[in-house]
Amino acid sequence: MAALGMAGAYDRAITVFSPQGRLYQVEYALETVKSGSTVVGVAVNEGIVLAVEERAFSKLQNPNYSQKLFQIDEHIGAASSGLISDARILVDSARVYAQIYRLTYDVPPSAEVIAKRIGDTMQLYTQHAGVRPFGVALLIGGVGDDGSRLFYTEPSGVVMEYTGWSIGRGSEKAREILEAQYSSDLTLEEAEILCLKALLQSVEKSEERWTAKLVTIPASTRLYTPVPAAEVNALLEKAQKS
Repeated sequence: MAALGMAGAYDRAITVFSPQGRLYQVEYALETVKSGSTVVGVAVNEGIVLAVEERAFSKLQNPNYSQKLFQIDEHIGAASSGLISDARILVDSARVYAQIYRLTYDVPPSAEVIAKRIGDTMQLYTQHAGVRPFGVALLIGGVGDDGSRLFYTEPSGVVMEYTGWSIGRGSEKAREILEAQYSSDLTLEEAEILCLKALLQSVEKSEERWTAKLVTIPASTRLYTPVPAAEVNALLEKAQKS
């Protein structure tokens, strides 16, 4: 009975490692991300593109309101997969930190600084009793003096940099498209089409109601720029034909 009780503790407690060195609660949080909506991001010389799959739960829902795309600073954006409420808390914290960084150092924060800050917060919630890991992963993109950069953070606190990446339930299919067609020399419009093509590839049921939301951060302006719905629809048509 004692052995059974201890086995259950690995499953319930965030602070207890299993004999194999695993934290099951973190792995459960990662499963939440894997079942979330597909998110795609790429970093090219001309800027950053973040694209998300969003589904309307009701005809009364405002289709223009984005739940999974966030502006952190004027030159940094994030896209989330998993628990949206968890993403909102992390993003709000990152926004405050971005302004503190500006006031402290008199320079804008880089995407790497913000990604590591979010990763630190996520990691903190893997080592304290009485809390649970954040059930969300983020793609964080920004354009600064160091160019266009894209980072990935997950519930374990891992922070990794990619030139193109996807998270969520359709991520494997989306990555196949990215790996086959990505180039840092793509124009911003070509990068937008690539992201939408990856989203189209990952959608499991084409008859389901879903919309794509898109933001760019052009290297020319370094400003977070949501793409209007009409333009997204036009790009989706090009993505379907290419």
